[in-house]
Amino acid sequence: MNMRNIAIIAHVDHGKTTLVNALLSCSGSFRDNEAILDRAMDSNPQERERGITILAKTTSIVYKDAKINIVDTPGHADFGGEVERIMHMVDGCLLLVDAFEGTMPQTRFVLKNALENHIKPIVVINKVDRPNADPEKAVDEVLDLFIQLGAPEEMLDFPVVYTSALNGTSSLSPDPGAQTPGMDPVFDTILEHIPEPICEPKSPFRFQPALLDYNGFVGRIGIGTIRAGSVHGGDTLTAIRRDGSTKDFKVMKLYTFLGLRRVEVDHVDSGDICAIAGYEECNVGDTFCAQGHNEPLPPLRVDEPTLQMEFGTNSSPLRGQDGKFVTARLIEDRLYQEAQRDVSLRYSRIPNTESWTVSGRGELHLGVLIETLRREGYELEVAKPHVIVKEIDGVKCEPYEDLQIDVPSEFVGDIMETLGSRGANMLDMVEGNGQTRLTYVIPSRGLLGFVNNFLTLTKGYGIINHTFKEYRPLYGHSVGERPIGVLVSTDKGPATPYSIEKIEDHGTMFISPGAICYEGMIVGEHRYPTDLAVNVTAVKPQTNVRSSNKDQTVVLKTPRKMTLEACLDYINSDELVEVTPTAFRMRKKILSTPERKKWEAKQKAIHEAEEA
Repeated sequence: MNMRNIAIIAHVDHGKTTLVNALLSCSGSFRDNEAILDRAMDSNPQERERGITILAKTTSIVYKDAKINIVDTPGHADFGGEVERIMHMVDGCLLLVDAFEGTMPQTRFVLKNALENHIKPIVVINKVDRPNADPEKAVDEVLDLFIQLGAPEEMLDFPVVYTSALNGTSSLSPDPGAQTPGMDPVFDTILEHIPEPICEPKSPFRFQPALLDYNGFVGRIGIGTIRAGSVHGGDTLTAIRRDGSTKDFKVMKLYTFLGLRRVEVDHVDSGDICAIAGYEECNVGDTFCAQGHNEPLPPLRVDEPTLQMEFGTNSSPLRGQDGKFVTARLIEDRLYQEAQRDVSLRYSRIPNTESWTVSGRGELHLGVLIETLRREGYELEVAKPHVIVKEIDGVKCEPYEDLQIDVPSEFVGDIMETLGSRGANMLDMVEGNGQTRLTYVIPSRGLLGFVNNFLTLTKGYGIINHTFKEYRPLYGHSVGERPIGVLVSTDKGPATPYSIEKIEDHGTMFISPGAICYEGMIVGEHRYPTDLAVNVTAVKPQTNVRSSNKDQTVVLKTPRKMTLEACLDYINSDELVEVTPTAFRMRKKILSTPERKKWEAKQKAIHEAEEA
């Protein structure tokens, strides 16, 4: 069958999933009376809420008797490892670029991956209907990016299509007025410029999983492209692991993709993208072969984690009041399930404790995992994230990232001062139309806790993008700790307006009257660098003396709302976030006020001795 395998790659929020929606809508893959959700490929509730793609997803469209397999890839840097592996499944890609924003850091990252894997790109300039959009400037920026990345000369003459995916229109002209309903120019350009899959139909079967899925009934499912031969349900295949060992297994289930559905089939031919279930130990980069023809495909690189967090069972006085799953065994079983699906996730039990070290690709990666567990009814506590330090050639090294910031020019001074204290090194600064673009290289730990601070510094007008660059020798200074102190509760019970009114003068509150507190829980931010123990549960003393102002109403300031990500950004290394299905609370690791003060005094003495 006439076939094309393509990936859609772009910077986050440039419209990949919306474009897939438009392609599905215009392809005739649905009945006239069938409703299509906005961003239908983002089926995960968190994907829809955050407006990002977290998991790569495959769909297919039939156009002019050709089957076009489309892989919608994540755009965020934390999920960039999937983009690299997807490049081994496809023969072409649609490089999507916002007509207003132009090329961005993640555009460089995904295009670099495509060029390294010799993937033929088609440039799609999206959002041409945006006010102040400049499609021709965006094309020039893409050409500059191709040249910077050392693209071969034949790739510099790339085809360009102009679209408004949200409106379902496209054209081959940069003029927004030339847009016409439908996506035919995109489909026709794919058929004209993207080659058919490189495969060997008459050779023995060979297949390599580039993505994993997990199902409680059939276990791990490997998703990839068949490079040679064909496969039938019930066939016995040989799996060649990355270490060279082999194991025979029977194909339990065989799936292909059609529209938004995964369809169970009897057989799949060479060149098609499919999912194979039956091998429980399936891993990215293994090779599935016909028996007796053990020829492994080149191994795939799996990105190593760069960030670690400590997960533990909830040990607060409110343990078990919200969640259904609170024991170590249940949490470990759930982490095991997640690791079966997510190859960038690692976890290991800390000996003699009810805690685990969980490693991932970044704060968002681990934040999504914590939010998923919370919604499923799990209770846990998590510590401050920290970067993974590696020893390379005898030198301790840590991850560094490329950082790009776009801010109104009035905020540049504050941003430069803050980043300077976090070990960032400025590479470039470009100013125009009241906006400034700053480019830095920064240690990954310098970004921990920065995003919350960044939004405050820029009053919400700043845009921040960062991607992993490389491991470099350890930056000498301590970075990433919060410089300001907190207000810590000394008693258990509901917070009262009477207490909060008195405490407000010392800083900013995180809680409202009626919130259940306990000793050691963080209830607000102190205005000074030291922590302050406060009683938020005190009740106004009752007397028989008539008050002259008894009719006055207590007016309290609105507390600061803290999201899960904001809490993870905010805490210091001696603090935890307690996560339950209905709440997240920040707390000290040592809940007892006297014991905590002794520990702080001891730490201060150690620090002074080291400085001396």
